[in-house]
Amino acid sequence: MRLKTTIDLFEYWNRIRGQDLAPLRSQVEPTDLRQILSSVFLLETTDTGRVAFRLAGTRICDLFGRDVGGAPFSELWAYGNDDIEPTAVGVMTHAIPALLNATGFTAAGHRACFEVILLPLRSDNGECDKLLGAIAPAAALSWLEVVPLQFLALDRSRLLHERLGGDEEPNDTELEDKHTLYARPPSIADTMRRVMSGLFVEADTPSVPVRHN
Repeated sequence: MRLKTTIDLFEYWNRIRGQDLAPLRSQVEPTDLRQILSSVFLLETTDTGRVAFRLAGTRICDLFGRDVGGAPFSELWAYGNDDIEPTAVGVMTHAIPALLNATGFTAAGHRACFEVILLPLRSDNGECDKLLGAIAPAAALSWLEVVPLQFLALDRSRLLHERLGGDEEPNDTELEDKHTLYARPPSIADTMRRVMSGLFVEADTPSVPVRHN
């Protein structure tokens, strides 16, 4: 983690969980996160088994030019059903936080780097079925909240259990090799070509509705 937003949220989550694998949802106080609340989201497992936004901060909605409340988390990602959905489910199943590095793209060709953190939360019955998280841009870019992102493309993901305590922290090379949830996906250029190609195909097919931001 290199960004203040993701570091602050992780430290808060780690503090309130105490000796538990994950804190209860009821332990999270929005007022404690007021400095970063606009970049924070809450995910939950729906009745259909999908991982969807329960809450999303205003800055997240501004980034995508729409209210993402209730939308599947994977909807914001290229190949989200293939990697992001299983990653989110894995974080809840094993109660181990994860950090995602991603690149966001706009239809106009802008791009920006982001850190996305996923932190498991428990319901009052003890089941770990929610995620607390944040999306933070790596740099302050003037266009970010003016030109909406079309999607995020996953660059790298890794577990953060070495930060939860242990005998010895592995070095960066070991983290890259051992704690990556998925192998590096197709290159960013490849992702851009495939997803934008898909958008054009949809636009040329009358029977498929196309959403314009």
